Amino acid sequence: MLLSDEHRELQRTVRKFVREEINPQVPEWEKAAAFPVHEIFRQLGRLGLLGISKPEPYGGLGLDFSYEAIFLEELGAAHCGGVPLSIAVQTSMATPALARFAGDELKREFLTPAISGEMVAAIAVSESGAGSDVAGVKTTAVASGEDYIVNGSKMWITNAPSADFFCTLVTTGEGKPHRNKSLLLIPAQSPGVRIGESLHKMGMRSSGTAPVYFDDVRIPQRYRIGDEGAGFSLQMLQFQEERLAGAALSIKGLENCVRTTIDYVRDRQAFGAPLLDNQTVHFSLAEMQMEVECLRALTWRAVEAYVGGEDVTTLASMAKLKAGRLSRTIPDQCLQFWGGMGYMEETPINRSYRDSRLTSIGGGADEVMLGIICKLMGILPGRRGNA
Repeated sequence: MLLSDEHRELQRTVRKFVREEINPQVPEWEKAAAFPVHEIFRQLGRLGLLGISKPEPYGGLGLDFSYEAIFLEELGAAHCGGVPLSIAVQTSMATPALARFAGDELKREFLTPAISGEMVAAIAVSESGAGSDVAGVKTTAVASGEDYIVNGSKMWITNAPSADFFCTLVTTGEGKPHRNKSLLLIPAQSPGVRIGESLHKMGMRSSGTAPVYFDDVRIPQRYRIGDEGAGFSLQMLQFQEERLAGAALSIKGLENCVRTTIDYVRDRQAFGAPLLDNQTVHFSLAEMQMEVECLRALTWRAVEAYVGGEDVTTLASMAKLKAGRLSRTIPDQCLQFWGGMGYMEETPINRSYRDSRLTSIGGGADEVMLGIICKLMGILPGRRGNA
């Protein structure tokens, strides 16, 4: 995709923010297993970076998703995965359906402060028995007059400890599981909402993650996004941006793995010569960089199609799958070249190894992506292929 001067200017702005406001603080934030979410979000809000592709009447910039993709790719250059993930939850996971399908009143109440950074959003879909199986969520919302009464729980919710509201997928009726779900906005301060203890994770340590419990939570039905029963479809559309975000966020982080490893093995001596001189090592690093460029090309092809109004479920699933696969293999290969130092938690390759592992799980596991791709190719058992 050909980038304009406006794209490049945005790129410089995000790059500067990551370099000056995020990376110097990463060691402290990782040690604390938290970062100042509201402070960072307000800074991003003042720069207009939380509403790049959101409507202008609500504080957004009104730009197309290619600008969002620039933001996400540069955000991925942060020296940790947790902070970019937390930010991407706000921009690309918890608010796309709100921006596209909610009414004016709901947008002014929730979207406007999310864009300014005054409110922190979280996406509450996963449950302990329904992670990638979105249709299997058990949290319910029962109509009571003009309200809903919500009961249930959500698990592994990024931003939960700091969230001001949750974009929550719930079951609102009987019938087929793809047609009885709704998306509700649930304020975190609502009576009956309880945030569990922060979870101790393998990686993504600087982002807060916790379970969320709903015990007879009463919210007005006007907090529903779209029609009752349309929640599954709306969440599937929302997943397109989430999966594109997952792919875009991975690119710079994987490049950093390769580049920091090149620097390390150039200095590391083994058997009287730099480790980089070993053909196995420098050939492997060249292959890794090639794979990153393939991911970049696939991601931007999907972004361009999305900007053009196409359904990019297949391409977004492929990009997410490729990002997940590379996020497992590249840090692992690079860590091997670091040897014993790579096993130490203070090294950047160790953090990358731990953080990037989530890419194959969050937003739909690799196996779910393969299932979607097979379905849309028409090659599932009992289906006739398109070819």
